[in-house]
Amino acid sequence: MPLARSAKDPAGLGETENPPVTPPLPNGQAPTTLSRALYWIGKNGSGLLFTLVSRVRVVGRDNVPRTGPLILAPNHASFADPPIVGSQLPRSLFYMGKEELFRVPIFGWLIRQVNAFPVRRAEGDIAAIKAAERILNAGGALIVFPEGRRQRTGRLGAPKRGVGLLATRTGVPVLPVYIHNSHRILRLARLTVVFGQPLSIAPGESAEIFSQRVMDAIRQLKEAHFGPER
Repeated sequence: MPLARSAKDPAGLGETENPPVTPPLPNGQAPTTLSRALYWIGKNGSGLLFTLVSRVRVVGRDNVPRTGPLILAPNHASFADPPIVGSQLPRSLFYMGKEELFRVPIFGWLIRQVNAFPVRRAEGDIAAIKAAERILNAGGALIVFPEGRRQRTGRLGAPKRGVGLLATRTGVPVLPVYIHNSHRILRLARLTVVFGQPLSIAPGESAEIFSQRVMDAIRQLKEAHFGPER
């Protein structure tokens, strides 16, 4: 069911006079002191690393609402994409990750503590969808990669329907993000993160068509700042 929009917030971006809420963890439980501390350490530690080593540059940060439900939709070329985006924004973010990562001892536990939750990519994962809806209904911000998996060459891939499905089910705006050079992060290439303008799904628009519209917006961000793909 779409989230309600008030007269003071017609776009549904959360820019209201109400104070921000603290979303639950994906399992529905309240964040613990430990999870908050680990997220803070991870966010600020990775932010410092990306600033010093990758000389990260950010464009359009002001396009990202500080409160209210939001889906951020970046291209996906590196394992480092979630912390790259998360370290550049003041608000806490939630993430989907492939189920296999959560089976790795210690690492799986750790990423759960920093707002990640598993998704089975080969099938419709109702549990993951419900976790995402719970976060968004509580006013949280969620990263969803439209391509569904990494594009290791850095070229943009075709979108899956996941981001469109969430937008259809919740009515939450989707903000396209282009991450430049993350596939070359181990070569110490300079990173750039470009935040676009939020998109809203139109009445009657299918999940597939909206997902493609989001991917087209990511491509436009890339071409506007770095030229067309070759």
